[in-house]
This record gives sequence, C-alpha cells and structure tokens, in this order.
Amino acid sequence: MQSLLEFFAENKNDDIFAIGKYIESHIEEDWQILLEKHHDKLLRAFDRAGDMAYGAYLNFLFRPVHMQLKQVNLYPEPRFPGNFSISREWGNKEETNQQRWMWSNIKLTKGNSLGTIVTITFHDHNEFRIPRKPGIIALAQTKNDDVIAELSLRSVDFQKAREFQIEYEEYLRNQS
Repeated sequence: MQSLLEFFAENKNDDIFAIGKYIESHIEEDWQILLEKHHDKLLRAFDRAGDMAYGAYLNFLFRPVHMQLKQVNLYPEPRFPGNFSISREWGNKEETNQQRWMWSNIKLTKGNSLGTIVTITFHDHNEFRIPRKPGIIALAQTKNDDVIAELSLRSVDFQKAREFQIEYEEYLRNQS
C-alpha cells in the first residue's frame, strides 16, 4: 500500500477528494484479498453474530487507512466506516443485495474538519457475502444535516431510508 503522504505528493493535492481517491485505491487493491484471507473467520463470525461479521471485515479493511491517516495527523470521527446508529440501509426484499451507507468526518488533530468520507457496504443478510467492493464518496460537507442533505440528492434510496436507530426502535415496538 502506497503511503498517504506519497499519494498526496503524487496527486499534488491533500483535500478530502484526494483522501477519498486514496481510500478507493486501497479498497480496489485489498477488498477481495482480505475476504479470501479472513474467509473462515468471517463465516464463523456471521454464524455466531450475524451482520456484525461485516463490521469485523470493515475493521480489517480500514486498519491500514487509519494508520496512514494518523501518520499525516488526520483521523476519522467516528472511526471508519462510521456511526452505525445513524447509518441507512436498503436493498431487495430477499435481503441478498443490501447496501448500508455510513460516514466519518476527516479531522486534523488540531480539530478542523476537512470533509466527510461515506462508506457504502454491499452485503447479504442471509449468508456472509459481499457481492461488490465497498464504495467511497468524498464530500466537502462536514455537518451531519448537510451530509444527509447531499446524500439525499445523490440517492433517492438513501433519502427514503431511515436511520438505523429509528428503524430499530420501530422494530422493537412492533415486537411488543
């Protein structure tokens, strides 16, 4: 994996869009390799804990990105892939082709935000399967309401989907 500092120098840019391209190139290189390398471990995790296995996979995927950001005094808030409770998900009725959108602000260690990185995770609720490589969207917006407004403009499905915590609260109420 090329260092983020080298990537910035090569691209003559260090803004949020360059960071998004860097993360995309890392995903392009490693998403499938990591699936194969940790396949048995992830299958066991899915059998024990269901969708939490996708979180384990994303931890493997983003670990080197976190290290590279730290080396240039940047950090994601929250850690990649983002805050699950405000994420949004949709897909087909069979739940074999779902996508979840989560996001993180990229901040300087001094506290200023550069922008937001959105992670799109494609997955299956019936078995551990990632049908497509994770997607990345880089946004200049940093405030949550502005991020949601921008993503709603980009995707009608995102706009219609509810935050996980709202969806889960409704699910619990209907179980009573």
